[in-house]
Amino acid sequence: MSTEQEQALSTLASINYYTDDELAKTSVSRMGGLTNRVYLVSSPRGRHVLRIPGAGTEEYINRSVELVAAQAASDAGISPKIVAATKAGLLLSEAVDNCETMTAKTFNANPGAVRKAGEALRRLHGSGAKFANRFELFTMIDDYLKILSTKDVELPEGYNEALASAESVRRALNAHQLPLVACHCDPLSENFLNTSDRMWIVDWEYSGMNDPLWDVGDFAIEAELTKENEEHLLSAYFEGNPTPAEMGRYVIYKAMCDLLWTLWGLIQVANKNTADDFKAYSQRRFDRCRALMNTTEFPEHIRNVSKGDWQ
Repeated sequence: MSTEQEQALSTLASINYYTDDELAKTSVSRMGGLTNRVYLVSSPRGRHVLRIPGAGTEEYINRSVELVAAQAASDAGISPKIVAATKAGLLLSEAVDNCETMTAKTFNANPGAVRKAGEALRRLHGSGAKFANRFELFTMIDDYLKILSTKDVELPEGYNEALASAESVRRALNAHQLPLVACHCDPLSENFLNTSDRMWIVDWEYSGMNDPLWDVGDFAIEAELTKENEEHLLSAYFEGNPTPAEMGRYVIYKAMCDLLWTLWGLIQVANKNTADDFKAYSQRRFDRCRALMNTTEFPEHIRNVSKGDWQ
């Protein structure tokens, strides 16, 4: 047994879910995680997933708020059942058997999975679940900028200018605010688990009550969907064609999620997270954001959102 596995088992014991005898018959194996450490736990009580929070995540994640959302999503049948949790952010949930952890590549190779993801997001947004916080785009940008002001990390060239340009986006979104619903808010491809009959969504760290179109736009960006698969996503989510205002919100959030997660990536750089090249990650996201905001169609999407014709 490796030192990492020993440490994971020791952490698992601190949750006080398993008996000592059960722990002696339990094994763990690393599953991954960008900021956290995630392990598959095989025990006499079945297979579970252990999430151990990463260093520095306490700066920007409220674990008690996350737990409320994860429990609500579990109750709504969107996410696997939580079996144990601690105030420190340790989370133990049921493992999903016979599932495929999705990636951008596997989503784009499987339009049916894209449609299932769109349907899963629609179920989440229509579930009536109540999360404990509000995911507010521009407040989060301000909060991340405050964190970065204490770090030795530079913003990408042109970031402040792009943020200033986004004021027109803020005005358009505020002109016709949608009812807030339970949203995942960080729909990475890897947060979707595909089974033969359904798509599960996991990892509720950034979730909150939000504009539902954030999830749809952010999912499309994270999965780097082809144009054809974007059409599958929108058709499944809206059960038809979106209105111009709906399409506008979708496109706007595709740009705004990159504007926000650019800063998240820089926080990972400052925290010396070695799980990825986060400096390059941030630059890629900002370049993509700026490219979309500079298209000739983007102002038209803003105007359509300002007019409003939500169904």
